[in-house]
Amino acid sequence: MTHKTVMNRKARAFTLIELLIVMAIIGLLAALVGPRVFSHLGSSKVKAVAAQIEMIGSALDAYRLDFGRYPTTEQGLAVLWQKPEKEDQAAKWQGPYLKKRVDKDAWGGAWVYKSPGDHGEYDLSSLGADGREGGSGEDADIHSW
Repeated sequence: MTHKTVMNRKARAFTLIELLIVMAIIGLLAALVGPRVFSHLGSSKVKAVAAQIEMIGSALDAYRLDFGRYPTTEQGLAVLWQKPEKEDQAAKWQGPYLKKRVDKDAWGGAWVYKSPGDHGEYDLSSLGADGREGGSGEDADIHSW
């Protein structure tokens, strides 16, 4: 190797101090920007669950048109994507009423479905991020009523 080649390599290399400074700057930016990004992630899940409740509500309305009633609490939401086993119900079923299975909300919790409901012909709820009744912010329950 010539002396010129060695000099070119040294000129192109970063020093340890330069790398540490760059890493410190990246760390500061992540500390400032990270919380804002994650707060938007939580609010987007709330919006997604509200949209899913509307979508499931439309599917429940289509089911009601075929059967003259909403699915019972015992039947649950599964009848929206899975054909009932009882022969009399299977003959009326014009589904699937939903393109894919949606038995979990955006946080992975099960939907709370009750028919007849306390607030209408059916009640559909997500218990929020914490999976418990009540709460505020991302932990708040989201309802169909």
